[in-house]
Amino acid sequence: MEKVIYVLWRDAQVAPEQWSRNVRAQLADKLLSLGAHGVQVNVADADVAPAAGLKQTNTHPGIDGIVAVWIDSANPMFRQPFDDAVRAIVPHMAAYLVTESQPIPNTRFPARPGERTSGFSQLAFLKRPPRLTHEAWLDVWHGHHTRVAIDTQDNFLYVQNVVVRALTHAAPGYDAIVEECFPAAAMTDPYAFFDALGDEAKFQRNVAEMMDSCARFIDFDKIDVVPTSQYVVKAVRG
Repeated sequence: MEKVIYVLWRDAQVAPEQWSRNVRAQLADKLLSLGAHGVQVNVADADVAPAAGLKQTNTHPGIDGIVAVWIDSANPMFRQPFDDAVRAIVPHMAAYLVTESQPIPNTRFPARPGERTSGFSQLAFLKRPPRLTHEAWLDVWHGHHTRVAIDTQDNFLYVQNVVVRALTHAAPGYDAIVEECFPAAAMTDPYAFFDALGDEAKFQRNVAEMMDSCARFIDFDKIDVVPTSQYVVKAVRG
């Protein structure tokens, strides 16, 4: 089984909330009917409007969401029906084959099939800095930064998707897609985001540690960060 992430851009002629409904319902249902073992939808919708200050855009136009599917094979002859289904709803998309690691599974606010997950899901799209080899970049991220991300934030889901390869023509050159879920308060309160409510010293320490760690393997002028609502339409496990 393989995980494919489709990065989505909304057609400007389609209203945001209508587009969100189309992706969550019409597209998700079609992907399931094609035999997907799991489907997850993330959309930048009205529910995450308060998190606008967290958004970072270096890919233009800005990303509007993702659909993740778990399928038997991402080989073109088997994946084509899934690509066609996505393009029928979202003509502007890019697909990536990824390997998935979950340093923090969501056991705190478990997702319910088809319902919006509690809080919000922050997506980060990373490009490996040229100064680092692929091996060194992964070592810094997985071997060192993972612990920092767990210890300095109030994230209740942390998923590291390493891009194996792009599957569609002219896809942006992302090397990783990160998914992190936070409580709703973290949309607007940095102290909630950095797990330091009422503790100024801890807040300053956590921010500094997180920023220093990120700078070791991320170029901040290349990253895209998109707050989204997460919908686990069908979980792969359970």
